[in-house]
Amino acid sequence: MDDTYKETFRQLIEDEIEEVREKIAAFEESSKALAPDKAIGRISRMDSFNDQGIHSAALSAAREKHFKLEQALAKLDDPDFGRCVACGGAIPLQRLLALPESTHCVRCTT
Repeated sequence: MDDTYKETFRQLIEDEIEEVREKIAAFEESSKALAPDKAIGRISRMDSFNDQGIHSAALSAAREKHFKLEQALAKLDDPDFGRCVACGGAIPLQRLLALPESTHCVRCTT
């Protein structure tokens, strides 16, 4: 991968990391437990617990994506960046643009 693509990917990954960090902060806020002394109805409390669970799952997914993006950024200068870890083939450029944290080509992910 030439230096022009690497800089494009570096900027793409850094932008995505910033976006994921913002999502993590929002999910952390929205997944906080509801205070037991907060006066709301039984149904509203159940809805709140359900929402909290959904936000907790989204928080976990965002943290995992952040970790993978940080790994991709660290490996960007590695000569194997953009190569499938399973077959060694090139990961298509469009896939890397959509998912810069990809470590597998399309064929090896299925």
